[in-house]
Amino acid sequence: MTHISLTQMLESSLWGRRLSAAELQRVLRECRERPVAAREYLVRSGEKAEYWVGLISGFGKMSIGTADGRETTLISVASGGWFGEGTLIKHGHWQYDAVALRDCRIALMPRETFEWLRATSLPFNHYLQQLMSARMGSFIARLSHDRLLNSTERVARCLASFFNPELYPEPGQFLELSQSELGQLAGVSRQRANIALHQLEEAGLLSTERRGIKVLHLDGLRSYTSPA
Repeated sequence: MTHISLTQMLESSLWGRRLSAAELQRVLRECRERPVAAREYLVRSGEKAEYWVGLISGFGKMSIGTADGRETTLISVASGGWFGEGTLIKHGHWQYDAVALRDCRIALMPRETFEWLRATSLPFNHYLQQLMSARMGSFIARLSHDRLLNSTERVARCLASFFNPELYPEPGQFLELSQSELGQLAGVSRQRANIALHQLEEAGLLSTERRGIKVLHLDGLRSYTSPA
């Protein structure tokens, strides 16, 4: 896997490419990088949000849980993606846990830098509007999928969701994703995820490989319905 630096990640991001040279230089000076090991927290529920968070590399999930151990995954975040803008805008505390599913490197933009961009950059504000709209659409879709679809259909829609360029910049045809990670994100067990992948492979929509999943027919995943 190609190593990407913090500077490269910021310069190539959808919003970074829209900034003026002076704006980008300030962002490069003030953002910092932090490594997060697999199963460690990217952010923790209840803590005050002080940074806008992006993934330079790795993969994570946002989830909420109860005292008795029950948990539901809200959304995933992959390399190139950013999260936490809504909480920063509200000057609030994290309402969810974000956990690294594998070793991650994260970019941290301080609240002051984030607020300065909101106050000075119209393109940055347009990007935030598009991002929040895409995330809301993702939440609505996930809610309907959880209530209306069976496990194989949910896995299909989960895989298709990675091809929303506003949430997952340039994912490529191959998704480096384990069955366990896919199960967590789709809200099914690893065993159910395994069965679903075999069914979707038999339908010619994907192929499973040692390091992940190759998507062969994206529209097919988006519209997949299990045989009666």
